[in-house]
Amino acid sequence: MPTRQLHLAQAGPAEVADALAALRAEIGVPAMFPTPVREEAEQSAADGGSALGGKGRKGRQDRRDVELVTIDPPGSMDLDQAVHVASSGRGYIVRYAIADVAAFVRPGGALDAETHRRGTTVYGPDVRTPLHPPVLSEGAASLLPDEDRPAVLWTIGLDADGEITSSSVTRATVRSRARLTYGEVQGQLDAGTASDSLALLADVGRLRQERERDRGGVSLEVPEQEIVPGPDGSFALELRRTLPVEGWNAQISLLTGIVAAAMMREAGVGLLRTLPPADDRDVARLRRTAAALGIDWPDEVSYAQLVPTLESRRPAHAAFLAEATSLFRGAGYLAFGVPGPDGGPPVALPADARHAAIAAEYAHVTAPLRRLADRYATEVCLAHAAGKEPPAWVTEALPGLPETMAAASRTAGAFERGCVDVVEAALLSGREGQVFDGVVVDVRGDGDAGGPQRGEVMLREPAVRARIEGAELPLGERVRATLAEASVPDRRVLFTLG
Repeated sequence: MPTRQLHLAQAGPAEVADALAALRAEIGVPAMFPTPVREEAEQSAADGGSALGGKGRKGRQDRRDVELVTIDPPGSMDLDQAVHVASSGRGYIVRYAIADVAAFVRPGGALDAETHRRGTTVYGPDVRTPLHPPVLSEGAASLLPDEDRPAVLWTIGLDADGEITSSSVTRATVRSRARLTYGEVQGQLDAGTASDSLALLADVGRLRQERERDRGGVSLEVPEQEIVPGPDGSFALELRRTLPVEGWNAQISLLTGIVAAAMMREAGVGLLRTLPPADDRDVARLRRTAAALGIDWPDEVSYAQLVPTLESRRPAHAAFLAEATSLFRGAGYLAFGVPGPDGGPPVALPADARHAAIAAEYAHVTAPLRRLADRYATEVCLAHAAGKEPPAWVTEALPGLPETMAAASRTAGAFERGCVDVVEAALLSGREGQVFDGVVVDVRGDGDAGGPQRGEVMLREPAVRARIEGAELPLGERVRATLAEASVPDRRVLFTLG
């Protein structure tokens, strides 16, 4: 699920950093790992990933011959995925190695319990709060270059049009050749100096984007926004535009998730990532946001048709893409083939359990260092591929995972919304009394006992969405909004109509 990607510059304003720390404490984002968890993680790292029995490369295919590489943002150390793409003569062979986190986590241990408490890595503009201790997430379990690593290796065959023709998954020992950044790979592709594998990755990425559009799916390219102090003491947002290779690389992860979902449907047990169709009211609100930002969205053009025409390097388009994440509300997990609530009959998988944005059945299996659910869904696929039943520790945990992940998502979502509030307050602090052009994108009720109506306004410049109050808020219309309050410590921005 796309999220707002906010980043605080290294020399960012202290007021913002303090507000983020207070927000983290208020919401209850976990801080330090307890000592027993750290000690267990350190021992597991020293053992080389033997939590599932056996040490080293025992019971694994030796696939160190595959020239895998990782592709991530600069500075990334928690490397979940490494990729290699080859030609099959009539199509493509995609090999996708995923960190084998289950090899480092003893079921029922202190580390296992802590990951269930956290559920997911939480990203903030200043720091991230990891799901696993760094000794694993940035060390022994990470697919760092020039290191032998336990991995789960997916092998997926595609035809010349990018349609899936075959798939398999197994445990393996792999060795990444390089830790590349998106910028490095895009530069190599643009210069014609990329390896054959990276050139084919671009081909497969484009084909899978075409297949996604054919299905009616849509992928958001949400750009990272960095808050930076200006020379006059004010703050500004700088955009890091998304590169084409980021979308192509994301398609490999989506492809793997689609294959995993098909495996689990065949197995009759598993954990799918689901998303209902967008609510009409959210789409209407997004259309008003487009109008506020000066984006032409004709009535006859669907959301899925509009998104590919937008460019993340353009500030108005970037702001729209960030706001479009609101259409992903309602995403969740569906555990099936396991007992229902209170030990009831096994949950049946509906005939169509699609993820609406992907327009296909889909599972999370490619980011186990950062998401708890991936470790369990992967084990179901491995068991099915081997002709076995999933381990008891997996089936026992599956029924509770949807709520565990929902709780983690609520925490991460609340933190993300609070971070946006902090950043937007910082952008507008000191400009109280100024008047801005905007569009009222949402109105809530008729006001209390004759008081002002409350709603939300989307400014055109800066691209901020904030609370607004007024006697009568004209939904969907352009207004002149006066900034009444912008408080970073209180994470509060308020406009009045006038």
